[in-house]
Amino acid sequence: MEKRTDWYEHPEYYEAIFGTDTVREVDFLQTLSERHGTGGKRWLEPACGAGRLVAEAASRGLQVVGYDISEAMLAHARKRLTPAQRRRAKLFQSRMEAFAEPSLEGRVDLAHNLVSTFRYLDSEAAALAHLEGTRRLLKPQGIYVLGFHLTDYAREKPEHERWVGRVGRDHVVCNTHEGLPERRQRRSPMRNRLRVTGPGKDWLIETTWYFRTYSEPQARKLFRAAGLRIAAAYDFDYDVESPVRRGSLRLDRVFVLQPDAG
Repeated sequence: MEKRTDWYEHPEYYEAIFGTDTVREVDFLQTLSERHGTGGKRWLEPACGAGRLVAEAASRGLQVVGYDISEAMLAHARKRLTPAQRRRAKLFQSRMEAFAEPSLEGRVDLAHNLVSTFRYLDSEAAALAHLEGTRRLLKPQGIYVLGFHLTDYAREKPEHERWVGRVGRDHVVCNTHEGLPERRQRRSPMRNRLRVTGPGKDWLIETTWYFRTYSEPQARKLFRAAGLRIAAAYDFDYDVESPVRRGSLRLDRVFVLQPDAG
């Protein structure tokens, strides 16, 4: 068995696990834009990864800007785009807390980040910089659809999720573990093990990091500080007819954020 690190250097296997809901996610985003935002065609995707949502949105005639810190992910994203999609999509390398494209200021109809990438921002200052920067790019009635798991600080057991996928003849098994939250440090230890087996291949790709933690009150306080209000909230079922009420016990949350006119 060959051991490797950093699953983001292997976008094809990352997508085998997390790329299965692309059409449903873009359907959900378009409905949210029409229901809570402008319904416009200019979209922004922070941390766009390997570009599956960029490609799907561009194929629907939307004008899309995406950015990511990983050049390996961006290379995969550029390679997958058709000539027609390339005319509607622009990709940049940037950190989430640093992206600032002057030509987009006040012109974005919808920004979105659905899969907890926001929790990689490891300090309040970094998270605030990202949210404020995104807010400046939104139209006054634009929305930022931000999905991540809230934290139960009383949790007494680690959490484990397992997925299985395929890439050609390769079999992919993903196991993600989240340790107990550290309340004072506002973080949870994370470990991902991606096992890839196929003809002449047996890889274990193990990545460890910390996710920043948020209770619902902590998240709401941060949004207010960034000049954003919560227009609506949903869960990872992506059912627009079933919004999540404040204080819900479900921890998977998709916040629809809008610039605060006040």
